[in-house]
Amino acid sequence: MTPVSEHDERPTREAIIDLDALRHNVRRLRELTGVGELIVVVKADAYGHGAEAIARAAVEAGADRLGVADITEGVALRAAGVTAPILAWLHGPQAAFGAALDAGIDLGLSSVAQLDRVIEAARDRLSVVPVVQFKLETGLSRNGAAEADWPELFQAAAAAEAAGLVRVDGLFSHVSNTSTVDDRAAAVRFERGVALATEAGLAPRSLHLAASAAALGEPSLRYDAVRLGLAVYGLSPFEPTEDADRSAAAFGLRPVMTLRATVAAVRRVEPGAGVSYDYSYRTSTPTTLALIPLGYADGVPRSASNAGPVVINGRRYRVCGRIAMDQFVVDVGDDAVAVGDDAVLFGDPVSGAPRVEEWAEAAGTINYELVTRIGPRVVRTTGERS
Repeated sequence: MTPVSEHDERPTREAIIDLDALRHNVRRLRELTGVGELIVVVKADAYGHGAEAIARAAVEAGADRLGVADITEGVALRAAGVTAPILAWLHGPQAAFGAALDAGIDLGLSSVAQLDRVIEAARDRLSVVPVVQFKLETGLSRNGAAEADWPELFQAAAAAEAAGLVRVDGLFSHVSNTSTVDDRAAAVRFERGVALATEAGLAPRSLHLAASAAALGEPSLRYDAVRLGLAVYGLSPFEPTEDADRSAAAFGLRPVMTLRATVAAVRRVEPGAGVSYDYSYRTSTPTTLALIPLGYADGVPRSASNAGPVVINGRRYRVCGRIAMDQFVVDVGDDAVAVGDDAVLFGDPVSGAPRVEEWAEAAGTINYELVTRIGPRVVRTTGERS
């Protein structure tokens, strides 16, 4: 990630990552949740924000552990010099457990077969005792050990731990955020698993069930730790149509990412001018069109055509016409807009930027997807710009 200097030439496409906001959010979430262990999730390049810089800032702000999906994500953080505890929990059949052990990465496992593979990988590494947690399937029907497999899994783990082949550090699961009733049912299943693990002789240090939504909305689900992803990035995990008291601002969180681009071209057109593919927009009066060099190759959703909000020189406009692979157009009327002006798609509303949720609504999706999908042509820079 590139640090920002006022003397630097502005990137054409830029995601500005406010690390001060990230640190503020980590501290605020510690206050809100009050748990012993704060796990900051930096999978998928830290939800599109840049994993290395986000990981460092999160640890500086007091994160106890980092969470990733894939081992490769954790190994990349280690290669970048990040030394904080890391937990990786989603593994394909060819997962590189040996590389994880070499990098000192804790492993979230979902089966006896995975446990056996981790123990086998450790045999070639003298004095290495793998640290593992077990993910239990409690109702999402996704990753995690099925309840019918829990007795065998816990017995195998207890035997391996007694033999010094592994250390079982935690148990965890996930909830659907469908309703309080559904999430409590998942918690009941999870607690059943914890009881079985204890009966088998395991004494896991860390129990965690809640990600951002449950951590903020269901205090009873916080257990020993919470896994915080979206909330750390200053966005609310609750749908924008829900209670305003559960907005990011209501929780005291600040958006970390601002997405902007430099106006690449400006043209004056007559009434009836067609704009972009399919002419889904035609001008009704003489007007000025501004070309913004961001498109669906950069993660700007085509489904937000004729709808996504953009701020240029403090004035708010909307995309006109189809969003293309590399560009879209804004009708600015008779306003003075010039090549080189900033066009801000979303960011902190306190600065006047549109909220990312407005783009999500325009595209028929969620804020998670908008920030995570920002493509590699968009330069990530750290700092805060007005």
